[in-house]
Amino acid sequence: MQDIKTGKKYEVCIDNMAHEGQGVGRIEGVAVFVEGALTGEKIIAEIDKVSKNYVIGHINQILDKSPDRIQPLCPYAEKCGGCSLQHLSYKGQLKYKKQKIKDNLEKIGKIQAKVHETIGMEKPQRYRNKAQFPVGMVEGKTVTGFYTPRSHDIIPIESCMIQHEISDNIARIIRNWIKEYGIYVYDEKTGKGLIRHIVTRVAFKTGEVMVVIVINGKNIPCKKQLIHALKKDIKGLKSVVLNINTKRTNVIMGEKNITIYGSDNIIDYINDIKFEISPLSFFQVNPVQTEVLYEKALEYADLSRNETVIDVYCGIGTISLFAAQKASFVYGIEAIQQAVEDAKRNARINGIKNVEFISGEAEKIMPELAGKGIKADVIIMDPPRKGCNISVLAAVVKMNPKKIVYVSCNPSTLARDLKYLEDNSYKTIEVQPVDMFPYTYHIETVVNLQRK
Repeated sequence: MQDIKTGKKYEVCIDNMAHEGQGVGRIEGVAVFVEGALTGEKIIAEIDKVSKNYVIGHINQILDKSPDRIQPLCPYAEKCGGCSLQHLSYKGQLKYKKQKIKDNLEKIGKIQAKVHETIGMEKPQRYRNKAQFPVGMVEGKTVTGFYTPRSHDIIPIESCMIQHEISDNIARIIRNWIKEYGIYVYDEKTGKGLIRHIVTRVAFKTGEVMVVIVINGKNIPCKKQLIHALKKDIKGLKSVVLNINTKRTNVIMGEKNITIYGSDNIIDYINDIKFEISPLSFFQVNPVQTEVLYEKALEYADLSRNETVIDVYCGIGTISLFAAQKASFVYGIEAIQQAVEDAKRNARINGIKNVEFISGEAEKIMPELAGKGIKADVIIMDPPRKGCNISVLAAVVKMNPKKIVYVSCNPSTLARDLKYLEDNSYKTIEVQPVDMFPYTYHIETVVNLQRK
């Protein structure tokens, strides 16, 4: 380790890829992480940073290329922080994501289970129904785009290959309006300026469009002209909203919304269930793969209209409402009060009555329900990236369901939680990765567990 110095170059064989997609090899037995390197490649790596147990480098030269290496489709790939796997073929991305889950299960959870091939998309471009464009000044010009990796420097982007084309058009229209009417844009360093972000939502099934302009103030000038320009060019425009965020924060949206055109919500469907989507609603950003994900979760739940189901971390009630169509009764638990209100409204507009949504943190509500002797035949869990609190897992085990369906967005916390369940009378039967976010390192996983 003492001989490895920053600025020096080493020949490295890349034998794996890390959680965020960096290539991993070894120099003198020490792990080296190399951005952009792929499994199976031989490279010359130049060292950028030396830490106690590992080093970080960048590619100086590729000696042997992976057959999965491709020319990025996006011209912004090397600068933008949005898609980190543009240089990897789509087939290679699916293979990498399956392996990542397998490695985590085996190394962290000590779990040997059937991991299926990753379910990918037939057309893995233009899949996002929501875009969030920061607005700023670059070289004296108003720009919209995305941040460079690990910074808040904006890369100006005209067209993003994973966003809906309508989102690109909305950003262009608002940029032109800002320039034409001399509207000030927000400066993070000074906290001055008005326009902070442009947030778009496009309903894939209904075609309805929502435009949210995040502002550092209470109103915008020349809004009639803006609405006119949006109505003229954006087919399906249903809602234009001002979101008020006057705080010096990295959080994109504030809590207050003012609708300046159209309705407060737009409507979309997942399969045959209708959802009202507000500016602050959580709604899966890839509607095509969301249907795949939920169908797999319900397949693993294997409901026959007689079961009581608990959906932990239920959000706006998406999985709960699907489960309610096939179960006797469903409880949905969610910490965010607004999401619970959305869930109740979504149940109401779909005429689904055999569901109850409970507002509160899962680590408090689940032990309370278990303490009252409430039982569930099936428990569905879809926690945030940090996974489940130990008190939630303990309550699940106490309720003794026949089946558990675990939906995860983080393979490492998934593996940790599965180990707990495996140590407490449950067996991991099968694991299904679903690619919700092509060209990024993120992966969703659905796991089928049964009581031993």
